[in-house]
Amino acid sequence: MCYNMSQAAGVFTSCPIELSPPSVVVRYGDSVSVNCSTSESLFDGIGWEATQGGKSLESVTHMAWTVEKLTEWTISPSCYISPSPESSYLQCFKHPKVVLYTFPENISLSSSSDPRMEMSEGEEHNFTCDIQNIAPVINLTVKWYKGDEMVFEDTFKDPSKEPVYQSSIFSFIPTREDNGVTFRCEALLDLRPEGPQLNASSQEYNITVFFGPEVQCAAVLEGETLERGCSVTGYPIPTVTWLKNGTSIEPTEPLSRENAGMYIAVAKGAVSTTTQHRIDVWYKPELKCPSNYTALEDAPHNLSCTVEGFPKPEVMWFKDEDDVALPESLTRSDTGQYVITASNNLSSINVTVEIYVVYPPSQIVELEDSEVDVGSDVWLKCSSTGNPRPNYLWDYYQTANVVEENEDGVSRLHIHNATVYNKGSYTCHAWNDRGNVSKTATVTVKGAGQECPIEITPERMVVQYQDRKQRATCNAISTDHTHVKEIYWQVLHGDKIDSSIWSVDTHKDWDPKPVCTAIFNVRGMCQKHLNFTLYKTPDSVSVSTVDNLSSVVEDKEFQLQCDITNVAPAGNLVVQWYRGNTTLSKGSLRVSGCLPENNTNCDINAVRSPLNVLSTISFTLDRNDKSAEFRCEAILDLGAEGPKPPPNMMSSPLNITVYYKPSINTTKLPKRIPVFRGYPAELVCEAEGHPPPKIEWLYSEDKVPHKSGDTLMVYEAGRYTCNTTNEVGSAYHAVEVILKEDYLPLIAGFVAVTVVAISIVFLFIYSIYYKNTKMRRYSLKNAKLDTQSGNVAHYGCDMQFPMTKLS
Repeated sequence: MCYNMSQAAGVFTSCPIELSPPSVVVRYGDSVSVNCSTSESLFDGIGWEATQGGKSLESVTHMAWTVEKLTEWTISPSCYISPSPESSYLQCFKHPKVVLYTFPENISLSSSSDPRMEMSEGEEHNFTCDIQNIAPVINLTVKWYKGDEMVFEDTFKDPSKEPVYQSSIFSFIPTREDNGVTFRCEALLDLRPEGPQLNASSQEYNITVFFGPEVQCAAVLEGETLERGCSVTGYPIPTVTWLKNGTSIEPTEPLSRENAGMYIAVAKGAVSTTTQHRIDVWYKPELKCPSNYTALEDAPHNLSCTVEGFPKPEVMWFKDEDDVALPESLTRSDTGQYVITASNNLSSINVTVEIYVVYPPSQIVELEDSEVDVGSDVWLKCSSTGNPRPNYLWDYYQTANVVEENEDGVSRLHIHNATVYNKGSYTCHAWNDRGNVSKTATVTVKGAGQECPIEITPERMVVQYQDRKQRATCNAISTDHTHVKEIYWQVLHGDKIDSSIWSVDTHKDWDPKPVCTAIFNVRGMCQKHLNFTLYKTPDSVSVSTVDNLSSVVEDKEFQLQCDITNVAPAGNLVVQWYRGNTTLSKGSLRVSGCLPENNTNCDINAVRSPLNVLSTISFTLDRNDKSAEFRCEAILDLGAEGPKPPPNMMSSPLNITVYYKPSINTTKLPKRIPVFRGYPAELVCEAEGHPPPKIEWLYSEDKVPHKSGDTLMVYEAGRYTCNTTNEVGSAYHAVEVILKEDYLPLIAGFVAVTVVAISIVFLFIYSIYYKNTKMRRYSLKNAKLDTQSGNVAHYGCDMQFPMTKLS
C-alpha cells in the first residue's frame, strides 16, 4: 500500500482514502471492481489512474474501479484524492493489490531417459513435470508422489507476473523395491486468502526397474536342494546354471554332506553374472563311542569318540548329571557310567559309555587261622577288591571233603567233617592282570588221629634246572610196614609209577605235583604230597627307565623297570632295589607283557615254569643326588630247603643324571651394595644348576661396567640383574648399587689442621708464660750474700756462687 504524507504546521496526516477490497485476485479475462472512498469533507474529488478502467477526477465521496475483462498482467491501478485549499494534506494515492492469474487444466510428466519408464537399479534417473501458461509462478508449488507418498516438493522464486512455461525436475535413484511403483506430479497454485487454491495432477506412470541377477546362498540342510538353499533375484527373472568342479549340477537334486564345497552360479537376466558360492551342507550330530572302555589306573588312556556333524558339534561329558572333563589318567574313582552329548544348531545326540578302571587286588582280608574239632565243619573266607574282580586260587592239601565256592568277589573253602588230613596251611592267592596278593592261614583239627603212616624222603625237594637227577623215596612207617598192600607214585597228567622211588626230570618237571599213595590192609588208602620245587636262575637281569630316559628333572617322578628273563618259579622271586649302596624297598612283580583277563598264565604264583618278569619302582630325585646309580637284584627265596645263600643275580648299574634349574648364591651377592665415588664395586654372580647355567648380566644401556667372566666391576649407581638359565629353567637376582661420597680424606685433613692450630696456640701461650715466670736476669757484680749462708738466694734456695739480682 502506498500513501503520501503532507506536512502542515509541523503536523503529518495520512492519506484519507479507503479501498474495498484492498486486494483482489482475478482470473485472466474475468471482471474486477474495487471501490475507493473517503471520509474527508474538504476535498475537490476522487479519481482512478489505470491502464485499464482509469477514471478522471470527480467531486464524489466514492468511486469504483471496474474492468469487465482484465487482461493486463502488470496492471497497478491507483486511486487518488485532490484536497481543497482548506485541507491539511496534499494530494495522495492508494494502490489496491491486484493479482492476475492463470492455471492450466493439464500438466505432463516425462522421463529423461526412456519414455517406457524403464531404468536400472542404482542409476540416477530424472523425471520432468511440465506446467504450461502458469502465473504468477511465485505462488506455484510442485509436489512429487511415489505411490501415495509425497517424496519431493518444488517451489519457485520467479517474481514475474506474466504467464510462463515452468518445469520441475525430480532426480531419483531406483532400487529393486521400486519396480512397478507409480510416479506422478501435482501442481498447486496457492492464492489464498483472497483467492482460490488450484491444483492439477499429471498422469500416473508405472516404472520398471531392472536389477540383478543376484545369487545368495545360505546353509543347506542335508536332503535339501540348491534351489531351496540359494535365492536368485533379478528383473527380468534370471535363469541360473550351476557348476561344481566344471560339471553341471541339477539344482533340484537333494544334497548330501559329501556335496558341500565351492559352486559356480552362471546367472542370466538383465545382465550375465558368474559368482562363486561356498555351500555348507548342515546335518545333525553323529556320535560314535565304545559302549564299554577299560583303562589302567594312573596310566594315560586313549578313549575317544568319533563325532560328525555340521556345524561342528559341541561335545560334553556328564557323570551323575554333572558336567565333567575326563582326565588324562584315570583312577578307580573315575569308574562309572558317562553320558556324552554332541549338539549343534540342528539337534543333539547322546550316548552312554561305561568306563572300567582296572587296578591290582587289595590286601586279603577275613582269612584267619582256625581251630576245628574233628568231624566238624569250618569255613575259610578270602576277600580282596580289585578291577577286574580278582580271581582266587587256593594252595592246600586237597581232600574230598573240601569244597571251594566263589560268589560276589569272595572265595570260600568249606571243610566238611574235618579230618587229620585237613590240618595244615591254606594259602589264598588273589590276582588279576594288574597284580597279585597272597595270605596264608593255618587250620588245626583238634582230636584228629595219626595221619597217613608213610614218610617221604626228603620231605621237600628243591632242585636246580638241568642239575643231575635226584629222587624221592616214599616208605611206610616201620610200625605199619606189615600192613602195606601197595605203595606207588603219581604225577599230574602222568601215569602211575609202580615204585616207591620217584625221579625228577630236571629239564621239564616244572610242576609235576608228585603224590605218594599207600594202600594199607587195615587203614585203607592214604596219600602224601611231596613239596617239590624245580628252580631256574634268570638268564639276565637288567634295569632301565620306563621311558628310556638318561636324565630326569629334579622333583619330577619317574619309573625304573627291572626286567628278569626266564626265571622259575616266579612266585619265589624277590626283587631288591638299590640306589648306590642304599637298599630300597622291594618292587612289585608281574608277568612281562601279560594283560589278558582271566588268564591263569599271568599269575606269578600259579605258574611254576620259567617266566619273564618285570618289577617297577617310582623315584623322585633332587639336585643332591646329582648322578644317581640304580641297580636291581633278583633273588630266588626257596626257603630253608633251598640253596644258601639264595640264588641271586645283580643288574648292571644304571646312572641317572639329575637336571635342575639354576640357583644363585645370594650370600656373595646382596640386594643392596654401596659404592664410593671413584671406587669400583665388584659384583660376583655364582649359580649352581645342571646343566651348568649360562650367566648373563642385565643393566641399562647408559651403564658402562667392566665385565670379566661372571664378575662385574661397577662404578655407577643403578640396578644390575644377574640372569641365569639352563634347559630346565631360569633364575635372576637384582642388585641395587647405591653411590656414596667418601668423606674420610676431608675429615682427616680437617683433624690435621685442627691439631696444628691447637699446637701453635699452645706453644704461643707457653712461651709467654715461661718468659714471665721462669726466666729472670741476674748479675754477679756486687752480689749480696745470704744472711744465713752467704750465697745468693734463688726462690728460697741457696745458690753455690754469689750473685746480685739485677733490677
